[in-house]
Amino acid sequence: MVRYAFLTAAALASVAVPAAAFAKDHAGAHVAPYAPITKAEVEAAQTAWGNALVAISTENDTKGLAAATKLAGEVLDSAYAYNMGPVLFKPTLTEAPQTFRTTRDGALAYFVGGNSAYPKDKGFALNNWRSVKVENADIIITGDTAISMGNVMITNAKGETTTVDKTWAWVRDGEGKLRIVLHHSSLPYKTK
Repeated sequence: MVRYAFLTAAALASVAVPAAAFAKDHAGAHVAPYAPITKAEVEAAQTAWGNALVAISTENDTKGLAAATKLAGEVLDSAYAYNMGPVLFKPTLTEAPQTFRTTRDGALAYFVGGNSAYPKDKGFALNNWRSVKVENADIIITGDTAISMGNVMITNAKGETTTVDKTWAWVRDGEGKLRIVLHHSSLPYKTK
């Protein structure tokens, strides 16, 4: 059962939304839950995701796995829409039968490991990441949903960069904040 609620602009015009339900954008302006998503918001969400990945990795390096796991849970709760329904999450380095992670527990296991239900997960976010750069092929915005596709370059403490192909999709939550509802990541195809 999908729990996302999408309303037309006309239907939303008849709904009274309390001021407290409005999120603030990166410039501090109030954003209605039904406001069209902007390219700047998508790019800010991508940057925040990259910064969060680096923060989880750094937290693990400086304070240990328990602190990194706590932070990763906070990131999932803030950036992803698991509280709204299933999220279509296909991480970079997963394999059948646990390729897809539609639950928060599955996503957390991928990022930090340590969950016996996902024994092959070693913790992707724990790989000493130090920087993330996003290069979008394009961003498509359709009202209160957005999809982006491109490359994400993640660099570790040794200066080694891993490039992944990434597709994200966002919706606005009831407070106007962007939430990830689709996250597909894979290594670029290489010919033999």
